[in-house]
Amino acid sequence: MRKDKWRIGLVGAHRGKGYGSLLAGHPRCELVACCDSSEQTLAGVQEAFRLSDAQCFLDYDAFIAAGMDAVLLATPIPVHARQTITALEAGVHVLCEVTAASTVEDCARIVDTVRRTGKTYMLAENCVFWPFVRDWKAMVGSGRLGEVIYAECEYLHPIPAMIVDPETRAPRWRAARAPLHYCSHSLGPILEITGDRIVRAMGLGQGHRILPEAPVGGIDIQVALFETEKNAIIKLLRTSVAPRHPGFHFYLIQGTKGFVESARDKTGGTGRLYVRGEMKEARVAPCSLVDESLPKEAQAGGHGTAEYVLVEEFLDALDLGRKPSIDEVRAMDMTVPGLVAHESAMNGGVWLDVPRFG
Repeated sequence: MRKDKWRIGLVGAHRGKGYGSLLAGHPRCELVACCDSSEQTLAGVQEAFRLSDAQCFLDYDAFIAAGMDAVLLATPIPVHARQTITALEAGVHVLCEVTAASTVEDCARIVDTVRRTGKTYMLAENCVFWPFVRDWKAMVGSGRLGEVIYAECEYLHPIPAMIVDPETRAPRWRAARAPLHYCSHSLGPILEITGDRIVRAMGLGQGHRILPEAPVGGIDIQVALFETEKNAIIKLLRTSVAPRHPGFHFYLIQGTKGFVESARDKTGGTGRLYVRGEMKEARVAPCSLVDESLPKEAQAGGHGTAEYVLVEEFLDALDLGRKPSIDEVRAMDMTVPGLVAHESAMNGGVWLDVPRFG
């Protein structure tokens, strides 16, 4: 159902401020409310987006009851399931930051609620919307690399101060998030490029040598192997504490005719491409995070132009009454494998089936 403007509320003003900048200036929507548990953070967003006192909330349930068409959840992962389900049951569409939930059971509850309410749900996996991911998807779809047989993805991002408070040594919410749980920035682009889904998973990694005072969020490093429906293998490497500066995302697609990969020194920039029969050795391949064809304000959300394209996809889905590209099923394809792989790691690396939700 097309509307002149979609009335959208924002929850989680710290991470959500970039999205708020996109929404506040967007011709197809209106930022009508904001919610955050911190009065100070909420006050800053209220001033930035010129919201009234009546549009600002410390309580989520009161916020949802205020009346809006859709909500953007940019809150800590442990509350995603409850906040998503509360919004859907109130008749509010949901655009939720990654990952969808902290447990397989909560992922199932979200899918069930979307189906029961008929409301729109989209996972805000921004990395999927980088221009080079779109270009690689077209390359794979054309058959230029042949059949995809293997892929790698890495997200090495040391953030120990976000896991344990450096002054008080108290654990923060990320202390309960295992490295492999935060998998969608890595698996999302690979699954988008290949059009595949994961059917089995195994993981390794239980060490606590770097941040021993932290729970699972302080695990030194974890690696997972996945088998896909199309009989490809995916390797994922994740850490939130191992020293690697700068942190970065890495992606590799290996086909029967060639490969394409990004750089390991930073996210974006240039990678390498080799196609048998076209070249004698690998050539430089652009891995741009910015779509230069978009208006300058498209970079307001951060992460290149990814958030702008993501918001456009969500609004298009609302306008046209169709499923977004990362709907409730695809969201779980990008979330659940990491949850299962971590369970495997805690059980010595056994292979486990990944449940399917659609």
